[in-house]
Amino acid sequence: MLRLSLSIAAVALVLLTAAPRSDAAPDPRAFVGDIGTEGIQTLGPNVPLAERTARFDKLFESDFDVPGIGRFVIGRYWHELNPDQQQEFLQLFKQYTVASYAAKLGEYGGARLNVTGVQNDGAETVVASEVERSNGQPVKIDWHLIDAGGQLKVSDVYVNGVSMKVTQRDEFASIIQNNGGRPEALLAVLREQLRNPGQPVR
Repeated sequence: MLRLSLSIAAVALVLLTAAPRSDAAPDPRAFVGDIGTEGIQTLGPNVPLAERTARFDKLFESDFDVPGIGRFVIGRYWHELNPDQQQEFLQLFKQYTVASYAAKLGEYGGARLNVTGVQNDGAETVVASEVERSNGQPVKIDWHLIDAGGQLKVSDVYVNGVSMKVTQRDEFASIIQNNGGRPEALLAVLREQLRNPGQPVR
């Protein structure tokens, strides 16, 4: 079964849609800190799903390293796809992620993010933060950022110590293994999920 841990992961992803940010945000602390400057009331439960989906699609495309994350989550199977299949996978991965998380974003209106530290980790910069929620325990979120040609991009998000992209890679690998080890089967599953959201994934 495909489990994307939506309830936890959406806490992190929704925060990036909270406040308008400058296209140039060279300071990692500011990049993440700006996320919470206006709260996330704009993505509260009263915002229509279609609008949340459109906002999340825009942020995922602009602020996340979609090609890098996509290649990571399909792992070694990337090289078993031909160039056309690779491009289709990246598109399906983006569409599927947006559709999956957008439905959950409305639950986190009113959360507040506090940046608690910044450190370098090889080629990445890790910004530690904590999300305060009115109806639950604080959530610790570490944002892994890369410099993509002078623009910061999110390469991974650790929520309470759990890597989102590692979790998704394990789930995708399970789908491929359950379908004869054929990576093209994952493309078929993602297509079907986009046509019929909520259908059990095998």
